[in-house]
Amino acid sequence: MNPAYLAFAALGLIWGSNFLFMRWASEWISPAQIVFLRVLFGFLPILVYALATRALKWRHLRHAHHFIVMSLLATAVYYYAFAKGASLLLSSVAGMLSGAIPLFSFVCAWVLLRDERPTARMIGGVLCGFLGVVLIAHPWTGLGAGVDRHGVLYMVAGSLSVGCSFAYARRFLTVLNLSPLALTTWQIGFALLVISCVTDFHGITSITAHTGALAGLVLGLGLLGTGLAYMLYYFIVQRLGALAASSVTYIPPVVALLMGMLFAGEAIGPLQLLAMACILSGVYLLQSGRRGKASTASERPRNESLSADARG
Repeated sequence: MNPAYLAFAALGLIWGSNFLFMRWASEWISPAQIVFLRVLFGFLPILVYALATRALKWRHLRHAHHFIVMSLLATAVYYYAFAKGASLLLSSVAGMLSGAIPLFSFVCAWVLLRDERPTARMIGGVLCGFLGVVLIAHPWTGLGAGVDRHGVLYMVAGSLSVGCSFAYARRFLTVLNLSPLALTTWQIGFALLVISCVTDFHGITSITAHTGALAGLVLGLGLLGTGLAYMLYYFIVQRLGALAASSVTYIPPVVALLMGMLFAGEAIGPLQLLAMACILSGVYLLQSGRRGKASTASERPRNESLSADARG
């Protein structure tokens, strides 16, 4: 079996379990403290690996302004918004909302870069996905079914932040020709510095009172959910390609739903299941629309070449 497929399954399981671990940790410490510890324990293995492979160079620091922006968009703000959202929502609901990240990424890229013309299929996918978000929030009723609208807004803000980070990276970082490991290490390192400056550490040791919450934070969110997850993602991109790697976003919402039901006793109603189906269907339509455009673009030069040969 291709090891990339095992990495694919492992990454989906890791990301899907993050929401339960954030929920557990939020009962003992603040969202900012959760983010600090998660980034700290996620940064350590990445730093060791980067130093061992000599991926870091002092000259990289001339791009520090880009690293700082990415540390805010793709780590600090993103992680904080998700930690806050997970503290207000059922872990299964938060996990389902995270499935909308590819939709926000596409919208941000289209608005900020204007380099991709959406097809009807892609637009349908975005609308279908956002319908799923609305069904989870159900703004036409009061609070119910464990759904807090502020929690939904935090999850949307986190998705929007990381969506903007993809557009920023495409515009400013891809031209730097730095390795993904170097970019990741600098990004998380600067994020750790930023978070350290704004976190109130009072009461952070309360997490040690619960072994499960502590293990979930250090191992689940830190070492696995941040450190190993980045390494697995780039391994999948290298072996299967970026499009296949992006499909891993289908797995976490399902994993979060199952873990919430099995380990936290969370009850999910038909409306939430319909919402998840809308989000996953929207992501599928969006990605299949992109795949169709990519195939057409790749075939066009080939067809033009064949036509030229025929004329010759």
